[in-house]
Amino acid sequence: MKAFCNNSYSIILLLLISALVKIDAQNRPVTTTCFSPRSRCFRRTMRCPAQCPSTRPSNPGAKVCYFNCDSPICQAECKNRKPNCNAPGAACLDPRFIGGDGIVFYFHGKSNEHFSLVSDLNLQINARFIGLRPAGRTRDYTWIQALGVLFGTQTFSLEAKHTATWDEEFDHLKFSYNGKDIVIPDGHLSSWQSPESDLKVERTSEKNSVLVTLPEIAEISVNAVPVTKEDDRIHNYQIPSNNALAHLEVQFKFYGLSSKVEGVLGRTYQPDFVNPAKPGVAMPVVGGEDNYRTSSLLSAECRSCIFSPAGVLDQTDSLLMDFGTLDCTSGASSGSGIVCRR
Repeated sequence: MKAFCNNSYSIILLLLISALVKIDAQNRPVTTTCFSPRSRCFRRTMRCPAQCPSTRPSNPGAKVCYFNCDSPICQAECKNRKPNCNAPGAACLDPRFIGGDGIVFYFHGKSNEHFSLVSDLNLQINARFIGLRPAGRTRDYTWIQALGVLFGTQTFSLEAKHTATWDEEFDHLKFSYNGKDIVIPDGHLSSWQSPESDLKVERTSEKNSVLVTLPEIAEISVNAVPVTKEDDRIHNYQIPSNNALAHLEVQFKFYGLSSKVEGVLGRTYQPDFVNPAKPGVAMPVVGGEDNYRTSSLLSAECRSCIFSPAGVLDQTDSLLMDFGTLDCTSGASSGSGIVCRR
């Protein structure tokens, strides 16, 4: 009987200690560290804000904590992991871009053709456009269906798979690395990393949303979505019944682009770029199709492209200011000395 009581006390004590350890872990502040060697904040550690206490929240809709290595005061901040179509670096809808200068513009391209969105010495991002042209229209309605990424000697692509009807319970994303298909299991936070650790793809929801990370180069937030019936009604796209026109909503965040960066979107990050989009126009359309057209999704060749597999950025020529985190939804000033314009 005495032995039984001792064992019971031991079990209760262990359970109590376990509960206290768990409570302590839950209450312990989460911290995040800057691992960017080029940053003045390198190896600094900061506590996460109360608004986003986790770097890997279990809720797909929650904001995450990250260390903004480009912040002049070296601080931990909150961010969304899904595309914000109303912030710089966004490419959504048919396609509606927001440049690094905060200006909204449309680039229609042409259906079933490819265009370079960003071309820098060490990075190129191309897009495949899909679309349709109803009778009587003078141009195609277009959407971004796929992205092709070239960095160093590696290539990566992701695309929204063709589907007749949209089903939220089905994953519509397809991935490839160096020409070979890769599989990322369904599930929030499920991920894949390249053998060289120079590319990571992580799901930011159960299906159809991912965050692509090229360390020290770029982050790409992606959603796969259909053209909705409401958009079809408003814009009179005349979407066929056998094609949901699955496409991508995208937001880019860049680290240290050069001042010579090119591309439909990339050129808006040039320090002296004058955006040709006309202010005050409902749909300010810009051209440049001939300058940025590529022969395929993973081709580095276009009239204005500057990417080289051996490309090395001169750090004295890099644009260290990160415009991709600006949010122009709350007013004209971003708080970083940048004015958001439409």
